[in-house]
Amino acid sequence: MAGGSAAKACLSLLSPKGMSMKDHPILPLDQQVVLVTGGARGLGASLTTAFLREGARVVINYLSSSQRAQELAASAPGRAIAVQADVTRPDQVAAMLAQAQQAFGAPVTTVVNNALPAFTFNGDARPHADTLTWVNMTQQLEGVVCGALNTIQAAMPGMEQGGFGRIINVGTNLFQNPVVPYHDYTAAKAALLSLTRTLSHDLGPKGITVNMVSGGLLRTTDASAATPEEVFDLVAAGTPLRRVTTPDEFADAILFFASPWSRSVTGQNLVVDGGLVKN
Repeated sequence: MAGGSAAKACLSLLSPKGMSMKDHPILPLDQQVVLVTGGARGLGASLTTAFLREGARVVINYLSSSQRAQELAASAPGRAIAVQADVTRPDQVAAMLAQAQQAFGAPVTTVVNNALPAFTFNGDARPHADTLTWVNMTQQLEGVVCGALNTIQAAMPGMEQGGFGRIINVGTNLFQNPVVPYHDYTAAKAALLSLTRTLSHDLGPKGITVNMVSGGLLRTTDASAATPEEVFDLVAAGTPLRRVTTPDEFADAILFFASPWSRSVTGQNLVVDGGLVKN
């Protein structure tokens, strides 16, 4: 009896107040409402296209790429909307989530935090140790970490109400293998990984998973367009697959974390870079 009482006491401590220990619904991709931040161009466009291909309804968030966003939305009438919002502004993010619910008649179930502050992968033009400023750091931290926090918090009420949520953060393999020391970008993505892991603990009992997919250099996005060809060749030579990962291949891994196949996976970071970095 004493052992049983102790076990019950432990369970009461582990279970958040008001939450019963029960299974949560699992939605297939074609029943999800997906928000892709920065979803109009580069990697974001590949992510948007992948979810649309699988039948999901998609909110294509953009800041300045209006034409690209509208063209993507027009490719899937009734299943995609383009919404301008600065993800560092909580009021704009809240308005975007409200617009999505009005358009689709359902709350956002899945958030892909892909938006990236102005940045190019150009090792020659990056801030070096002697020129790096806190302004550089703040720009990336606000865009990457603050932006993700805003979208997650705005989506949480709808996810909690439905007992289902998928949050997928886009990371980088550079904090494991800083082959090019992009100090500001890498620090922000490392902080986002920490947030991924801590939020998974808080949100798991609500049926919400939080994971990260980390890429290396991708061939080719808007951000990597400035990368010299010899760097692509060097990266390819260092991978078991002997090639550089494409945005479409990266998008496949994002789909996994949104799909029912990942229903018992949370707080994880999957590196998708052709095997260059191994966990």
